Amino acid sequence: MKRIMLFFALALPAMTIAQNGKLNIIPEPVEVRFGEGFFALNPSSSISTSGTDAESQKVATQLAAELSRATGFQLPVRAGGIMTRNVGNILLELNKAPNAVIGDEGYTLKVTNAMVTISANKPAGLFYGAQTFLQMLPKDIESRTVVNNVEWKAPVADITDYPRFSWRGIMFDVSRHFFTKNEVKQFIDDMVKYKYNLLHFHLTDDEGWRIEIKSYPKLTTVGAWNVKKTGTFGDFIPPKDDEPRDYGGFYTQEDLKELVQYASDRFVNIMPEVDVPGHSLATIASYPELSCTPGADKYKVRSGEKIMNWNSGGFTAIVDNTLCPANEQVYTFLDKVFGELAQIFPFQYIHMGGDECAKNFWEKNPQVLALMKKENLKDMHEVQHYFVKRVEKIVTSKGKKLIGWDEILEGGGLPGSAGVMSWRSIQGGIDAAKQGHEVVMTPAPWCYIDYMQSDRAIEPPVYASLRLSKAYSFDPVPDGVDAKLVKGGQANLWTEQIYNYRHLQYMTWPRSMATSEALWSPKSTHSWTDFTRRVEDHFSRFDAAGKKYAPAMFDPVVKATKGDNGTIMVQADNEIEGLDSYYSFDNSFPDQYYPKMNTPVAVPVDAAPLRVVNYRNGKPVGRLIIIPIDDLKKRAGIK
Repeated sequence: MKRIMLFFALALPAMTIAQNGKLNIIPEPVEVRFGEGFFALNPSSSISTSGTDAESQKVATQLAAELSRATGFQLPVRAGGIMTRNVGNILLELNKAPNAVIGDEGYTLKVTNAMVTISANKPAGLFYGAQTFLQMLPKDIESRTVVNNVEWKAPVADITDYPRFSWRGIMFDVSRHFFTKNEVKQFIDDMVKYKYNLLHFHLTDDEGWRIEIKSYPKLTTVGAWNVKKTGTFGDFIPPKDDEPRDYGGFYTQEDLKELVQYASDRFVNIMPEVDVPGHSLATIASYPELSCTPGADKYKVRSGEKIMNWNSGGFTAIVDNTLCPANEQVYTFLDKVFGELAQIFPFQYIHMGGDECAKNFWEKNPQVLALMKKENLKDMHEVQHYFVKRVEKIVTSKGKKLIGWDEILEGGGLPGSAGVMSWRSIQGGIDAAKQGHEVVMTPAPWCYIDYMQSDRAIEPPVYASLRLSKAYSFDPVPDGVDAKLVKGGQANLWTEQIYNYRHLQYMTWPRSMATSEALWSPKSTHSWTDFTRRVEDHFSRFDAAGKKYAPAMFDPVVKATKGDNGTIMVQADNEIEGLDSYYSFDNSFPDQYYPKMNTPVAVPVDAAPLRVVNYRNGKPVGRLIIIPIDDLKKRAGIK
């Protein structure tokens, strides 16, 4: 359905309407119709529900808390449609006759001069309608403390809205660096504002095991702890034997049940991931008998030192971080682990990982070679496929469905009802869908929000980049694929280089806004220009909330090429319109009176580092980028 926008008012106050009379809602609603005037929240306002069901009451209570924090208004919540006659009230109503258009998560939002009505078929729709209403109020509604002298107004409008996909997720890696239970709750609060409904919880890896498993206590007494390191993850020197292993943590089963309930109250499912057979060093450090490699009893939980050799042709392991597929103890272990997980997490899927499994130790292992002969397995991919089939049977026996990264396709296709999360490209998702399996699209070039998002000269070093414009171009349904098998998609936040929650926010926003719009809004409404306008408004909302975000869309995209006679040619492109790039090569700091980089510029022979900064309408935006000449040479392919 195309978005329809009717303008009855010639001019509306700018406090809640952006330029051109458009709302600044992310993700973009399906349909918006504007009326004339504003609804005003006031100290006598109240929130009512049409019914007395607990979930609707919970949504109303949460909305009252959100509104009262910044306004100071103590809004009473009334059940059963009881409402005072005061102007400024809010009604949450479940439809008596289901609205087939909006489904289970959609809503209609009617804002008049007198009141706000959010209608939905299910309480989830009421919740998402409430998130939209909050975005219609002034930015100060995001403040964590009371803000005075603000008119709490929302424009008169009719909105009809519903999601494009049912699976709208973010993966949160708490293994590489541990984040507390309260930080996970904060993450959930942040993601639901943009209508995400799934938290993919990456709970185990080489750097830490984060789940209490009562059958295997050493997973948390040993596997949850490593040596604290500061700097660039992956480049750390190996810890000494006497360095304290007291950095990390884990969630008790009671913690996890609390998080499951907290997420459920906000209409979010949590999907646990136990990454096997690779990425299992923390497991092996706890229980070496799960390996087939001699000397595994000397292994330690990784603290960020190098354990893999990566090259353009693939990768090999320096230490064997895999569970042994020929070891029956491994399957007993996984049966107990997945059995305990199934009791904690009600979501239908359990994620087995399955990615980046180095097989160089398997290739020389007598037990694995014997397994190959016994099971008539031709190569190491078929060995891993054997492992995947065994895991799928275990997960199914617990009443769950298996999902894994796209490597689980290798060596023989997908077993049973397993689903695929396609990360290396879209091809894994295409292949799985052609086999009739469900797919979640999360290809790294569009969805990996641990990637650098501005010029690498100022970003924490990661092996690839993902600008906001690229993230916004994500479409979960490739050509030629049955859209019914694409459940949706997600953004993935790996935390090797993320040490604290502030930096986590910086990496997550605004790129996760782009993914949310790809997963919620109709493809026909997508507009990069309009999206960036709305993102800029949300930056002001983040400022009001004290949240960190990346202003990378204002930064120049600096490119270098080889010119005539070995010169370096530099140009600065920009993701958004209306920006001017000014530069210097003389160690001074450019401003709007410096030369403008309208066309490619030749780097002077004795140039100092390039400094480039963007201005808009005579005011600086973005950040100063400083790039050494040697870096420019590398970019240009000059040795």
